[in-house]
Amino acid sequence: MLEHLFGSRTRVKLLSLFLRHPEEPLFVREITRRIDTQINAVRRELSNLVRFGLISEKHVANEDVVAQDKKQPGLKKKFYQVNPSFVLLPELTALLLKAQVLLEKKLDREITKLGDVRYLSLSGLFLGRQNPSPVDMFIVGKVDKEALSDLMKGIEKELGFDLNFSYMSSEEFEYRKDIADRFLTKILEAPKNVMVDRLNERT
Repeated sequence: MLEHLFGSRTRVKLLSLFLRHPEEPLFVREITRRIDTQINAVRRELSNLVRFGLISEKHVANEDVVAQDKKQPGLKKKFYQVNPSFVLLPELTALLLKAQVLLEKKLDREITKLGDVRYLSLSGLFLGRQNPSPVDMFIVGKVDKEALSDLMKGIEKELGFDLNFSYMSSEEFEYRKDIADRFLTKILEAPKNVMVDRLNERT
């Protein structure tokens, strides 16, 4: 959806990252790592967004910045941040949020069509990654794995981000829960939007 509006998947990823974290200063390599995109594409789209006025480009002396736990004095680094005075900022932010709501509804609807979905939650990316989570989406039940993979590829294209999701059968979920599996515990304790919860229903 957003890719069609903005014409570039990398641009959609950048918009999503910056609009979810409008007050956070970001360096190119950090941006590249977080949206998992080649640095040349990131630089190109950053340049476009700076010219557009949505993103501000600023410089800071390296002695004031700790990069990868090491200071590199004597040079200046560029970082990027949302321009709070950009005239269309409220509209773009609202558009992003509305697109996410539509996407979440689509995910709920489409995933439950794939089989017997007992549990579906959205976290991580869907919450702006304000809190860490092992996965962005967690599914419990019995579904067609190939169909799920195809659906996720389509959703990732719409979202502009790669999604980290985990799928477990009901049996695996119960086993991991019984042994206090750390991975499952982290998923269940992380902030999330629970879309489906039928774990206590009898099969």
